[in-house]
Amino acid sequence: MSSGGIIQVRDLRKIYRVGKVDVPALRGVDLEAQRGEFVAIVGPSGSGKSTLFHIIGGLTPPTSGTVRVADEDLAALTDAGRTKLRKRTVGFVFQKFNLLPNLTARDNIAVARYIAGAGKKPDPQFEEVLRLLKIDDRLDHKPNALSGGEQQRIAIARAIVNHPAILLADEPTGNLDTENSKAVLEILRDLNERLGQTILMITHNPEAAAYGHHTVHMRDGRIIERT
Repeated sequence: MSSGGIIQVRDLRKIYRVGKVDVPALRGVDLEAQRGEFVAIVGPSGSGKSTLFHIIGGLTPPTSGTVRVADEDLAALTDAGRTKLRKRTVGFVFQKFNLLPNLTARDNIAVARYIAGAGKKPDPQFEEVLRLLKIDDRLDHKPNALSGGEQQRIAIARAIVNHPAILLADEPTGNLDTENSKAVLEILRDLNERLGQTILMITHNPEAAAYGHHTVHMRDGRIIERT
């Protein structure tokens, strides 16, 4: 595969075995995202969006096909290599905030830095990110003292604390009301514009998809249109 986008997917197929039945989730998907692009992936439930997300993130192996992330062929990496790639290059934001309930917001973010080996080294750029996310005054609160919108902002901060080149967001506004959904989407757009992060966002909401540069439409495990 020739060099190109920071995410390159070719003829990707995924088949799940359910009892004695093969259930295809992806049926020959081709996808490319350039550095600094914000791409929204939309489609009905069962269209293959989440399977594609998990394969690109190195969380699930494909049945066949090729995935390159930041010039790395995922199939050529060991489990440790894929883990290292995720720590260094990919941040994840999910519909469920997945914050540790017994830790403050600050410590939830610090965990990600610790896992990546950054320890307690100061990060001046991240202070700017905290202000952008409008959570710098909420860092000493535990998740149960934060609103849903604030929890998602903490989750975004945790995802980008190590400056990943790619941010994968799976229904990041799925648990939020309209006002908080708009705020989170505007934050993602700002991160894309200010930090140049490549963002791949799964959503079922056409209004959310409109925040991206491009929209990829999926159905029945295939990409049917890119706008």
